[in-house]
Amino acid sequence: MNKRIADIRKEYSLHALTENDISEDAIDQFTRWWNDAIRSEIIEVNAMTLATSTVAGKPSARIVLLKGYNKRGFVFFTNYESRKGKELDENPKAALVFFWKEIERQVRIEGTVEKISAEENDEYFFSRPEGSRIGAWASPQSQVINNRQVLETNVEQYVSEFKNSIPRPPHWGGYRVMPLRVEFWQGRMNRLHDRIQYTKIADGSWKVDRLAP
Repeated sequence: MNKRIADIRKEYSLHALTENDISEDAIDQFTRWWNDAIRSEIIEVNAMTLATSTVAGKPSARIVLLKGYNKRGFVFFTNYESRKGKELDENPKAALVFFWKEIERQVRIEGTVEKISAEENDEYFFSRPEGSRIGAWASPQSQVINNRQVLETNVEQYVSEFKNSIPRPPHWGGYRVMPLRVEFWQGRMNRLHDRIQYTKIADGSWKVDRLAP
């Protein structure tokens, strides 16, 4: 039986989010929710939507994986020559969205972006499985290729070339999204959701506001 798209809905009722229950610092609040998400055993809990845009304002979005965070920001890795890499080079601003449906929560992050250090890149790259390290060399990410065989041929080439050790490609590394605004969204009944927004101010602290759903 076909179901009308407009009729698909879910009521949210698991949790609430009040001003009395939050941290003064946005990253501390994220850690609270991150730990809740980990305990909930969400599949690929670190999956997040990354939105970038060209200087002209043409947007694009995709799912990437969070690989670390701290007070400075949120880190992910990619090919610098990919579409997102090129967009971040010319317009170093981005937005992230986590959606943890199992606990009826979203986190939205907006901020500026910087490349992380070579040392941080190496630390993560050399912790990856061998196949993933070869893949970073084999895939000309975001470029048009004729067929799957191109990738398989590249893999064979680099496996043969890097028999002893696999170096980090110069075109591969991490970015840090340094948050200026963070919103915590908690689903509630009747679409009257809780939305708490943190905005970074000049002294480095956070202004906290409630938004209408």
